[in-house]
Amino acid sequence: MLPLHKRITLNANNPNHKHVTLLERFHIDGYLLVLLTILAIANLFILYSASGKDMDLVNRQGTFFIMGGVAMIMIAQFDPRFMARWVLIPYIIGIILLIIVDINGHNAMGAQRWLKIPGLIRFQPSEFMKIVVPATIAWYISRHSLPASFKHVVIAFILTIVPFLLVLKQPDLGTSLLILTAGAFVIYMAGLRWSWVISAILAIIPIAYGMWHFVMHDYQKHRVLTFINPESDPLGKGWNIIQSKAAIGSGGFWGKGWLEGTQSHLDFLPESHTDFVFALIGEEFGLVGVTLLLTIYLLIITRCLIITANAQTLFGKLLAGGLSMTFFVYVFVNIGMVSGLLPVVGVPLPFMSYGGTSAITLLSSFGILMAIQTHRNWTTSIR
Repeated sequence: MLPLHKRITLNANNPNHKHVTLLERFHIDGYLLVLLTILAIANLFILYSASGKDMDLVNRQGTFFIMGGVAMIMIAQFDPRFMARWVLIPYIIGIILLIIVDINGHNAMGAQRWLKIPGLIRFQPSEFMKIVVPATIAWYISRHSLPASFKHVVIAFILTIVPFLLVLKQPDLGTSLLILTAGAFVIYMAGLRWSWVISAILAIIPIAYGMWHFVMHDYQKHRVLTFINPESDPLGKGWNIIQSKAAIGSGGFWGKGWLEGTQSHLDFLPESHTDFVFALIGEEFGLVGVTLLLTIYLLIITRCLIITANAQTLFGKLLAGGLSMTFFVYVFVNIGMVSGLLPVVGVPLPFMSYGGTSAITLLSSFGILMAIQTHRNWTTSIR
């Protein structure tokens, strides 16, 4: 590897290589930076309304964004080849932390999902596994020829299913499904035979039956039944979905205006600053606000897919694709459950829901995507 200043000179003198911008010299993708900054600023305004003008909550979220931004910039400095070389270590550490959570984790709201360092921080190790798992699968598959053999697919599946089961035990169905989805996307992109794909789809039925009878907790079963018919228990299990759809529908075209949402401010809409923040956005900003938000999400996903297509290494391509599709599932599942199109599984809306670990993890994943994009520009011309 040549020193950085020599690589800069080579790139500058190579007419076949695109001009490297100032941001790219610091390994920052300008498109993603602008879009993520817009979401972060919008989130602080929305949280101010959702929390009932609680500035402490807004300040904490702002601090989380700053911490996540620093993590994003730091991660973007690492060459993806360096990440591939050491990714197994954070995977092992993550598995150990999940085991510790299951044994002696901090319990809140009936779930044991957090590790608490007294006087310092409380965090969810499961959030970081949303990045570590696809990175580990991408590393393992990229070490072998494609399409992946049955043996390698099985090993990759085992690497995915172990953290999935540990997180499911907490219980945290939403996060565990996102981890499973992240790993599955990478495995799929490795080139699976259609017979394997069809077999996996057919296996969903017996797996779902087994999870319903032997794995899922009562409250999770109630969420599924509520999704099918929320009006069967309008004052109980169906309350959240009914109020959420009412809030979205009441916003109309232009919305009621910032700080003017009645469903959230009168406490009809629960968790309006976390899982159900999309309903508040629909109520206060209407169809116009929702369309703008979805447009930004679409632009981010499009940029991520472009980065995936431009990746120069198999590891980078698999990892970028896995992270891109996981972000899409994040958005799709949250909006689907808040709109009553999917069961409520406790998945936050990216960069809109309140949450420190989630914000830092998401920004870290975009740091990886930036690294894959910008390091490509530095190294292509000298290979």
